[in-house]
Amino acid sequence: MSQASERHKGEPGHRKGEPDDKEFMTTLAKGLAVLGAFGRQRPTMTLSEAAVVADLSRATARRVLRTLTQLGYVVQDGRTFALSPQILDLGFAYLSTQSWIDRALPLMRELSERLGESCSAAILQGNDIVYVARVPARRIMSAALSVGSRLPALHTALGRVLFGYLDEAEIWRRLMSQRIEAYTPQTITDPQALFDRIRADRAQKFSIVDEELERGLRALAVPVLDRSGQVVGAINLSTHSTRTTRNEMREHFLPELNRISEQVSAMTV
Repeated sequence: MSQASERHKGEPGHRKGEPDDKEFMTTLAKGLAVLGAFGRQRPTMTLSEAAVVADLSRATARRVLRTLTQLGYVVQDGRTFALSPQILDLGFAYLSTQSWIDRALPLMRELSERLGESCSAAILQGNDIVYVARVPARRIMSAALSVGSRLPALHTALGRVLFGYLDEAEIWRRLMSQRIEAYTPQTITDPQALFDRIRADRAQKFSIVDEELERGLRALAVPVLDRSGQVVGAINLSTHSTRTTRNEMREHFLPELNRISEQVSAMTV
């Protein structure tokens, strides 16, 4: 069946956000949209729910889910569908290409155990950070975080330090492309103030975000560069605001994170 015959009134010939590229594979994009619809808040979905979340017709969603089920990436239980463990193959395929993560993880683990604080690594994906390594210590956030978890980049130390490596025009484009939400009274929501903070953090080569995402959460992050000076990710230490002051983070956490970053960068092509 052709792509054109799959479309219905809710799926016009050129979907919103679809690239104007003759080689763009709409069918593949629809399959990925369904996979992306699953998550912590939607671990299972019915056919109708998948169609709504992925903005597809029921007929298209049915074909996508049947295909994904036959390929082993989705399992069906009655009327509901869920991701299968095989989906991890796709994520681990990416992680296996990121050698810096393997180098950073044992250093992060040693640092977390020595300081008794959580240590994490993340990359920037769109306007979010995605955790690619995490060594949890004491529970700080209300939500449990693990590899693959996403958080809004603008309000995390990891995200701000990574945003700093975008050019100024791209920073502004991303700032203006999203609704900036206040998570706590300390959250910076003014675009100009965020831009200035991002640029200042880039200049000082680290970022501290203090109770902007969640009350009590304080974190410091530094970038991880490859040997050519290109940013590949970032690492952080996070603590509760009652345990460690901002000055103590600068004095004790920053040198430790810089040490790890420099060791990993020296071995990363």
